[in-house]
Amino acid sequence: ECPQDDCKRYFKVTPGTGLKGISTCRCPYCGHEGPSKTFFTRAQIDHALSVVKNKVVGAFLKDMKAMEFNHRGGGIGLSMKVHGQPPPIRGYSEQDLETESLCDACSLRYAIYGVFGFCPDCGAHNNLSILDANMRVVAKMLSLAATVDAEVATSLVENALEDCVSAFDGWGRAVCEVFAAKAADPAKAGKISFQNVMRAQEALKIHFGFDADVVLGLEAVAVLHRAFQKRHLLAHRLGVVDDDYLRQTGDPTIRHGCRIGISASEVEATAAGVRAWAEALNAHLGRLP
Repeated sequence: ECPQDDCKRYFKVTPGTGLKGISTCRCPYCGHEGPSKTFFTRAQIDHALSVVKNKVVGAFLKDMKAMEFNHRGGGIGLSMKVHGQPPPIRGYSEQDLETESLCDACSLRYAIYGVFGFCPDCGAHNNLSILDANMRVVAKMLSLAATVDAEVATSLVENALEDCVSAFDGWGRAVCEVFAAKAADPAKAGKISFQNVMRAQEALKIHFGFDADVVLGLEAVAVLHRAFQKRHLLAHRLGVVDDDYLRQTGDPTIRHGCRIGISASEVEATAAGVRAWAEALNAHLGRLP
């Protein structure tokens, strides 16, 4: 449990995994770092104290029991009888958590509430691991689409695009929140949305000095923007092309009022572009002072 009063959130680590011989721990939620002994939960501390009390009182009673006597002489009899039980050991149970993670940097296994967090051992953030796990699901959906009839395949490919965009948006929001303190305006930086590529690109440039056009290339960003706009049509207009889509993308392959098409190869390219963006942004944020 994090010892910080404004955090106090619970997490678990698997003994025998991660770094060896370290005496510090990091909260996966707020990033606070301190001696490992300060991260025990209140229930664990109460349990440990009850074990100590049980052992100490038990040993005392045993010693006193050995001193019992019952002396009956011709006059007044004397005796000593010891009664009592050691105080009970307080039980406790570990809480069930939502996400189990394996740190790519140090191999620590840990569990947290939510999805994103710092490694309690080495401090590495798990954001790319979580994004990669989501991209693997997207890849499986595309593989399945290749084995079914056309109608089901179309639905799978469109859902894969939706999942790809949602995963990137969730990843981006989490990363910007983690690194918000390094931004020009932390309050706004922690609320950047990644569902619109161009708006996200502009916000990242303003708040973190990250220019996707320069890092990834104009064409790569344009491809992502077009795919994300297709996702917007699928989610909000049943895939029917409107003037806003044509204005934003300049897509010459389709007319107003037609239903947008999305291929498996486009989704694969989108997933690859998302991963490249994520890796570049993650590295950039890590270098900021």
